[in-house]
Amino acid sequence: MKKIGIVVTSRASYARIKTVLKAIRNSSDLELFLVGSASLLLYKYGNAYQIIEKDGFVIDEKVYMLVEGENPATMAKSVGIGIMELSTIFDNHKPDIVISIADRFETICTAIAASYLNIPVAHIQGGELTGSIDGKVRHAVTKFSSLHFVANEEAKQRVRMMGEPEESIFVTGCPSVDLANEVKNGNSFMNTKYLYSKYGGTGAFVDIDKDFLIVMQHPVTTEFEESHKHARETLSAVRETGIPAIVMWPNVDAGSDLISKAIRDFREEFKPDNVHFFRNFEPEDFFALLLKSKCIVGNSSVGIRECSFLGVPAVNIGTRQEDRKRGKNVIDVSYSKNEIKKAITKHCRDNSRYPSVQLYGDGAAGERIGRILTEVNPSSKKRFAEWKVS
Repeated sequence: MKKIGIVVTSRASYARIKTVLKAIRNSSDLELFLVGSASLLLYKYGNAYQIIEKDGFVIDEKVYMLVEGENPATMAKSVGIGIMELSTIFDNHKPDIVISIADRFETICTAIAASYLNIPVAHIQGGELTGSIDGKVRHAVTKFSSLHFVANEEAKQRVRMMGEPEESIFVTGCPSVDLANEVKNGNSFMNTKYLYSKYGGTGAFVDIDKDFLIVMQHPVTTEFEESHKHARETLSAVRETGIPAIVMWPNVDAGSDLISKAIRDFREEFKPDNVHFFRNFEPEDFFALLLKSKCIVGNSSVGIRECSFLGVPAVNIGTRQEDRKRGKNVIDVSYSKNEIKKAITKHCRDNSRYPSVQLYGDGAAGERIGRILTEVNPSSKKRFAEWKVS
């Protein structure tokens, strides 16, 4: 039996791998070895590991690796701790393949530790384009990896251009789209009573059976010192629209504390009577909430990726998702309050839902990846494949 090691580092990473975990668990040829790490384990970011356990998965090892401070130096130090801890875990448990997820800064720890132990790495979501440190991490993990599970043909061609052999690249789609597809087909439930009884949160009451926005803004590591100002512009724009809003706390990147402070300052200064704040949701519940919303506002990749599949309008702010392929559901704006407010107003005035487009998958990625994992036996050795235009 082939042992597949997977390190989940955040709430977003779980959404990107959940259907793969299910496929591995259901396979008679694969054994799942699961590690929880980084912000996944912390109350500050919603104790997301509890969602994994609630879904019936056993977390075999936990790695506490985050250095407090949420700045570039602590990010780098956290990576160092992660490499040391994961090296010990992989050496002890000896998985046959380790899967590295997307572009989070913690993700590179998984790829480095496994590679130095001569364990083949499989990478999900390689070949895509994003801004800040995320793009560098994504492409670096591609070069550490022997298997590539990419979301679309464009991503495949970029991975090929990086010298990866054609036979190592598989267009599977993104597993998070699988969950969005399940919700879109009615396999989820969300109303106001369900939301508050399950998640609580803080702030004023928002009736999600009426019009509301979702706000999810993360720091941009190359602009982290401006994070408070950027978040303030977004929150001010949302407030001035007068539309009730569900606001999510940011992820763990450099600048996270500044955005959190902006949220607290905003809450204390204005005491808004139509804004509620949440730390975390189960992935399916979040997609169900998205489907009910008027639009999502911020710079999360969900507005570009899953919302294009769901047809949910998105206001994408700033440079974090720069160069990522997007659908017609996205309006791109700067950090200007007036631009943000204008885009929100346009989406809400048009009362639009966009046609579903399969830019990042068709809803069956997890099954494909599980099947491929049973069939392949990758080597940890790497060769550079010269790329030629066909």
